[in-house]
Amino acid sequence: MPTTTRAAVMWGADQQWDVVELDLDDPRDGEVLVRFEAAGLCHSDDHIRTGDMPVRYPMVGGHEAAGVVEAVGPGVRRVRPGDRVVCSYIPVCGTCRYCSTGRQNLCDAGRNAVSGMLPDDTFRFHSRDGLDVGGMCVLGAFAQRAVVSEFSCIPLDDDISFELAALVSCGVPTGWGSSVYAAGVRAGQTVVIYGCGGVGINAVQGAAYAGAKNVVVVDPVQYKLDTAQEFGATHTFSDPQEARRFIKNATRGQYADHAIVTVGVNDDTVVSHAIAITGKGGRVTITAAGRVSEQQVRTYDGLLVAYQRQVQGALFGACNPLHDIPRLLGLYRSGDLKLDELISHRYTLDEINDGYRDLLDGKNIRGILVHEH
Repeated sequence: MPTTTRAAVMWGADQQWDVVELDLDDPRDGEVLVRFEAAGLCHSDDHIRTGDMPVRYPMVGGHEAAGVVEAVGPGVRRVRPGDRVVCSYIPVCGTCRYCSTGRQNLCDAGRNAVSGMLPDDTFRFHSRDGLDVGGMCVLGAFAQRAVVSEFSCIPLDDDISFELAALVSCGVPTGWGSSVYAAGVRAGQTVVIYGCGGVGINAVQGAAYAGAKNVVVVDPVQYKLDTAQEFGATHTFSDPQEARRFIKNATRGQYADHAIVTVGVNDDTVVSHAIAITGKGGRVTITAAGRVSEQQVRTYDGLLVAYQRQVQGALFGACNPLHDIPRLLGLYRSGDLKLDELISHRYTLDEINDGYRDLLDGKNIRGILVHEH
């Protein structure tokens, strides 16, 4: 088995991704060696670079990926060597309190997401000078190979490319599920989505699939607004105040049933707009992450009580990975879900900093890292 791998590592906040050679341990009990073929460039990994997300450094980035199982450790039952897999950034044990009650997105096996340790609280990546290196969300998909828990692996059929499979390991279910499951959008409702990147565009798809009458997108980037219309948005705005005026008129003063926050970096201004645009009984679903040093939800409680509004967080779109990842691929096969159109650009491992620069410049809906072997 390989004992080294090239990987993009973040050594500390406010740095750039550093592509280096790392030592890689063999898989232990319940673990799998995966050769990653494709990984999505998600904004969550940029929160590692900026320090917005509190993680343990150093960290191999990447949590949206697909690849091939090259070897398994003792006791592995979910996959075998040679299997193609999607790697969920939420490990699913199947037996904890949350898995057994239909909330796999809250599985206890995901407790090490920000440290990058395997479920036994140890590391498989190591720097050449002996430092333990974590893997983002217990994956580290910006490495050519990684040892991951079998709980992170979901078998992948041969008819789906690795690039498309990578998309359904994070961005697609997180966005789609934020509308369909977490928010619970129903036919005929009005939905406003703040931020239309790799997650928000799929919240648009989810809202449209659920039958929303008005799917309204607010984003400052015109390219994203134009793309949103191709994925089911009925109206788009760069100005949140203009969006609120439209919603007031379109609903005859009832305002929106749902506001879904999927911006790249959340802040209290966005959340305030989201609360203000919902009407009586409205629900605000926050999927975006903000800076750990700031408070994003700050409001007068009367705005919630008097209108009986709800503000909630959503992880992985409240999806169940073992069920919903195959389900979403089924919707793709039937033509009910767009995946090919999500990919804006492809990058090699050595181009990873270029990929994130494009993301921050608003040039990507989703960039894909294609590993070379």
